[in-house]
Amino acid sequence: MTDTYTNPLIIQRADPFIYKHTDGYYYFTASVPAYNRIELRRARTLEGLAHAAPRTIWRKHDEGEMSQLIWAPELHYIQGKWFIYFAAAETTAFDENGMFQHRMFCIECDEDNPITTEDKWIERGRVMTPMDSFSLDATCFEYQDKLYYVWAQKDPDIKGNSNLYIAEMENPWTLKTDPVMLSKPEYDWETRGFWVNEGPAVIHHGGKFFLTYSASATDENYCMGMLTASDESNLLDPKSWSKNAEPVFRSDLEQKQYGPGHNSFTKAEDGETDVLVYHCRDYTDIKGDPLYDPNRHTKVQTFSWNNDGTPNFGKPVPYNYK
Repeated sequence: MTDTYTNPLIIQRADPFIYKHTDGYYYFTASVPAYNRIELRRARTLEGLAHAAPRTIWRKHDEGEMSQLIWAPELHYIQGKWFIYFAAAETTAFDENGMFQHRMFCIECDEDNPITTEDKWIERGRVMTPMDSFSLDATCFEYQDKLYYVWAQKDPDIKGNSNLYIAEMENPWTLKTDPVMLSKPEYDWETRGFWVNEGPAVIHHGGKFFLTYSASATDENYCMGMLTASDESNLLDPKSWSKNAEPVFRSDLEQKQYGPGHNSFTKAEDGETDVLVYHCRDYTDIKGDPLYDPNRHTKVQTFSWNNDGTPNFGKPVPYNYK
C-alpha cells in the first residue's frame, strides 16, 4: 500500500466512483466527457486503474428519457448482483424551473464480472420518486438488513437546484418509504454560483454514518459538506443528522487545486486505510459552461480520523504525475 498515489489518477473523468469488491479488484466508473455512455474498468490496485482499459457496458438511447446527458454512474453490489445508478435526460433543454430534465435510472447485471457485454446489463428503468423533478447523483448503502437510497433532487417549492433526500428501498430500483429531506443549500459556501447540494457519499466509522456531499457551482466554488448521524438513530429522521457549518474539503488556491468534489470512498490496498476519491481541476479560467469543460480529473488520497471520530480529509493533494 502506498500513501502517495499518482494524481490525477485518471484524467478527464468527473464524478468518479471506485468500489473495492470481495474478489480483490477495484472497479471504476465516472462521467465521460461526451455524456453518452457508461464505462467500467477494473484493476488489482488503485494505480492499476489508470492503465486499465475502459469497457463500455451501456450506451445512451437514440431517443427518450435515457437519450441525453448521461451523468455520474455509480456501481454497487447488492444481494449478489451488480447495479449501476445514473442520471439521464430526454433533452438538453431546460424545464420551466430553468433546470436540466434529469431523472435517475438503474441497470442490473448478475454476472460475476460486471465488465461484460452490453446485453448482460438489464434496464430496470427509472427510480420513481413522489416528486417528478430534476434528480441525480443517487447512491445507496446497506445497514441492518435495510437498503437505503440517498440522492439529490429539485423541490420546486424550495429555492435552489437540488436538496439531499433519503429513503429505504424495497429493492434496488424501487423506494419503500417516502423521501425525507436531509439537507438543502443554506450556507454561503453552498450557494455560490448555484444553490446546490448534490453528489452524496456515505461512509460508516466508529458507530456513526458520515454523509458527504458537494455544494455550489462546479467551478472553483465547488466544495464538500458533511452530515453526521449515529448508527443507533433512525436514519430516516432528519433530526438524526447534524450538518457541518463549514466545508470539510475545499479548493486549495496555493496548490492550484480547484473545485474538489463529487466524491466517493474506498479502501486502500491494505484493506484498512480509507481513501477519498474525487474530481478536481488545476485552473479557474474555464471557457464556456463549466459543465462541458472536460478537465475535471479523478484524484485519490488517503485520509485519517480525528480524535472525536470525524474524518480529516486534509487538503486536495497537488498534481504529481510525470
